[in-house]
Amino acid sequence: MAAVDRSLVANLSMFAGLAPAEQEELLREARSVRYPKDSAVFEQGAEADRFFVLLHGHLRVEKTTPQGQQTVVRYVSAGELFGVAQAMNLSHYPATAVAAVDSVALAWPSSSWARLIAKYPSLASSALQTVGSRLQDTQARVIEISNEQVEQRVAHALLRLAKQAGRKVEAGIEIDFPISRQDVAEMTGTTLHTVSRILSAWETQGLVEGGRQRIVLRDPHRLHLLAEGAEENRPRAPKP
Repeated sequence: MAAVDRSLVANLSMFAGLAPAEQEELLREARSVRYPKDSAVFEQGAEADRFFVLLHGHLRVEKTTPQGQQTVVRYVSAGELFGVAQAMNLSHYPATAVAAVDSVALAWPSSSWARLIAKYPSLASSALQTVGSRLQDTQARVIEISNEQVEQRVAHALLRLAKQAGRKVEAGIEIDFPISRQDVAEMTGTTLHTVSRILSAWETQGLVEGGRQRIVLRDPHRLHLLAEGAEENRPRAPKP
């Protein structure tokens, strides 16, 4: 672990409202930790002894059901607060966080949480916004799985990921971290076989471009129409 340079975090939302001296004081209790690709930051069910801010990279958050089924819950991007089990009144992590690429995070001891949010309201505000945003995302996904065709769910998932971590490339908008078809299947409540057939059909239609753990949205507008169920603009895709 290493000390943290204040310039790396000064513009992050939880630090932006603090004076430089306050930022330094908050950082004195944190340590930067490097997580190689595919390593776990924390495991589901483990004691929630730390909370984090991601400085660099992307994390994949996975949850395993009592039946042993694994689901990709969401992705964490640089600048996000995560692992704040205390903000949800939990003593153990409800999911596993895995580095999708080589990543760096700031970590604070959970024992400092109550004192820090009392002293730094911006930290409490960031936690509230984080929990609220993830609750909204979870509700949206439940509604999608309950009411939408699988093509719509996959389109919504890709558009959300592009909004969260998309970068412009010559072919369109690339999701800026490795993501497999299995990951997409877990996020949308369907099977790898179904997602593979859908994405292959969309590649033929010119909507997406794929590769090994790589997805580029070539025509986000048509994907948006598909996600919203605009039948007249909908490309032909296989049934689930």
